[in-house]
Amino acid sequence: MIAPDLKPSRIDWITLALYYFLVIVGLLCVYASVFKETNPNIWDTSQNYGRQLIWIAISSFLGLMILLIDEKFFFAFAYPIYTISVLLLIAVLLAGTTVKGSSSWIEIGSFRMQPAEFAKFGTALALARFLSGYNVDFEKDKKIQWISAAIILAPMTIILFQNETGSTLVFTSFIFVLYREGLPGWILFAGFMLIVLSILALLIQPLYIIIALVVLASLFLYFVRRTNQLIAITVGAIVLAGLMVSSIDYVFENVMQAHQRTRINVLLGKEVDIKGAGYNVQQSKIAIGSGGFWGKGFLQGTQNKFRFVPEQSTDFIFCTVGEEFGFMGSVLFVTVYIYLLYRLLMMAERQRHKFNRIYGYSVVSILFFHFLINVGMTLGIMPVIGIPLPFISYGGSALLSFTILLFIFIRLDANRVNELRNFS
Repeated sequence: MIAPDLKPSRIDWITLALYYFLVIVGLLCVYASVFKETNPNIWDTSQNYGRQLIWIAISSFLGLMILLIDEKFFFAFAYPIYTISVLLLIAVLLAGTTVKGSSSWIEIGSFRMQPAEFAKFGTALALARFLSGYNVDFEKDKKIQWISAAIILAPMTIILFQNETGSTLVFTSFIFVLYREGLPGWILFAGFMLIVLSILALLIQPLYIIIALVVLASLFLYFVRRTNQLIAITVGAIVLAGLMVSSIDYVFENVMQAHQRTRINVLLGKEVDIKGAGYNVQQSKIAIGSGGFWGKGFLQGTQNKFRFVPEQSTDFIFCTVGEEFGFMGSVLFVTVYIYLLYRLLMMAERQRHKFNRIYGYSVVSILFFHFLINVGMTLGIMPVIGIPLPFISYGGSALLSFTILLFIFIRLDANRVNELRNFS
């Protein structure tokens, strides 16, 4: 299905330029993170940076193919793509390869693929297709809401069984998409409070939290106009919050794995383990801090050269930016990334076709979640859950999946002129 009327002028070239800027920055960071003076050739495919160059070429070719495809293809084949991605996830459970404790890889000869990465854009397409269907009202129809949740939870649950917690949590970012389509604001607030109370329950005795909640609820009911319904909702919320807070300790000790408990305790300051679970973050912060204001210069980072930061070309790639390009380089990098997210958000809002808009919001939500968590964990303010920094971290599956995710939206956006005519 080749696009019959795609014109280059309709492609958002600024977004494409931002994509390639980040990809090139990522290649330089991968090169710097594993650089050896005895093997400086960036074309050497025996090294991570050489292999990353190959993946960049493959991703660019695939991106071009996506731009040439008729945009109706993605709407028509949204469900089949989603089904294939789910089947691949199931295949991983049956015949997957375990890498660093995560059974989320399919190995074919020397090629290794992580289907969880591709399930993200598959889910985004299926969710957009479903919610853009005829006479679908997400805001008012509870059945539609439950089906939407099922579309997200199906791959999310399978990935969780692969012991891939980081990729599982990425799917929670779809809640922002659902909020844009009419999900009640109180659900977002409840989710935020769930996180806050969970953290507090790990730091403070649950009894004190429950007492504080009762006091706050009493003050709230005292100062507002009370109705039987409001009183019932408030009491019910306090009871549920109390039960949740009381169960956090049990879940923490009996459900979570030992390394997860240690990471959380280190993050919250309850444990100091700079030689164990806290080593990566500690060395990452040292690397970023040592860069100072202007940085040490490209290929001059001592943390890089002496391999103090594990996983520096993947999960902790941002510390390379901090060490070699300093505070100003980090600010520039973050600014460019935030601008890309902002631009994608504006692109999503200008879509007249509901399918395009929902898919666009999915792209922004997924990229934002990855960016926030990845950069946050290198700074020690987010838990270490092992997710890549899109377009920057080393890895073929990640770069391919994020390229597909983004280029599909660029292709859909390129058709907005036709859509404006159709809706006029």
